[in-house]
Amino acid sequence: MANAGCRNVKAYDFKRIEAFRDEVAADLIDNLLPWWSSKTPDYVNGGFYGRIDMNDSIYAEADKAGVLNSRIMYTFSAAYRVTGDTSYLRIAARAKDYCIGYFIDKEFGGAYHMLDYRGFPKNTTKHIYTNAYFIYGFAEYVRATGDEEVLEAAKALFELFEKHAFDREYNGYFEDFNREWERVSLSITGASNVDEKTQNTMMQIMLAYTNLYRVWQEEKIAERLRNLVELFLDKIINPNTYNLHYIMDRYLNNISETVSYGHDIELAWFLRDAALLLDDPQLLKRVEDTSVKMAEAVEKAIQPDGSVLNIIRTGNENRSWWPQTEAIVGYFDAWEISGEEKFLDYAINCWNYTRDHFIDRTNGGWFSRANADGEASGDKVTPSVCPYHNGRMSMEIMERVEKLTNKSKKRE
Repeated sequence: MANAGCRNVKAYDFKRIEAFRDEVAADLIDNLLPWWSSKTPDYVNGGFYGRIDMNDSIYAEADKAGVLNSRIMYTFSAAYRVTGDTSYLRIAARAKDYCIGYFIDKEFGGAYHMLDYRGFPKNTTKHIYTNAYFIYGFAEYVRATGDEEVLEAAKALFELFEKHAFDREYNGYFEDFNREWERVSLSITGASNVDEKTQNTMMQIMLAYTNLYRVWQEEKIAERLRNLVELFLDKIINPNTYNLHYIMDRYLNNISETVSYGHDIELAWFLRDAALLLDDPQLLKRVEDTSVKMAEAVEKAIQPDGSVLNIIRTGNENRSWWPQTEAIVGYFDAWEISGEEKFLDYAINCWNYTRDHFIDRTNGGWFSRANADGEASGDKVTPSVCPYHNGRMSMEIMERVEKLTNKSKKRE
């Protein structure tokens, strides 16, 4: 999880950094994880509820998404690994059992996109974005427990990706397949057979392979991970603006004008995480230089209140919970690389906004949206609203500050 090493950070305000760490840790341990542990398990039909609204009303017959369940598996596995609290392991194991027992297709392999509330397949599409989160979550469960059965499940998904989704002719990964792993066209732009690849899916594959390589250090994974890092550096990051190409054709030409600042700052720290694991100083230097430039490119999305807009559109200044959390980690990472105080300020200011506007102080948990005036709204559980972005943010800050503190003590 947390990146090892800081190239340029030398001296900093211990009290400020540790107070920041303490706040995010307190929310994680006293609010976020307890809310998800108590509110979301479905003890009637199995797994976890697919929707809970902003008033904590449970929609027991809502569909159950692969993304949601695999992200729950990741979050609680990581929480157990980081804190040692066995109550988190129980939720992680519940998610793992449900993912393997209900989402994994026993006949054709891979994970279904969606189940109905009873656990029966509803959308059998093998979407690579969804399946990447299964690799990511399985790998984190292995990091936490050493479970060999779960490692085999992650390995099987990796092999399916490389067999079916990898484009051997033009590089990158295709997106959607039917149950039998026959490729189907995307429909993001509405243009048939044009929008072949997206930065978001390939970013999540890179994330998944990074975590898998931590627990299965095969050279073939290192090679595929390096390929993804270099693909982003060479093809997917705009060399003039340092924003990501949002949607690309098969040849990795940009076919969209959309800029997603949340994904940009998320990718900035994902890249460094992967490069550190690959242990190549030249690649790391290139990645760190690029990551800082990407962080600077996202500055235009930072608002006076400290929040970050995801997509800048006139008349729509709503904030979403996840770009805030990725900006917190991404700017902390940029500060670790560069030592520039402004990046640390961005991270803490964004946390202050997030703390004040997204946390439900009455019922617990987090809201998922806020308007320009800071008024919160949005369901607390949906196919994609989960404890993943915010939980991971807290654990990243906790581990990073701990490493900084330990290094400082050693120097003393």
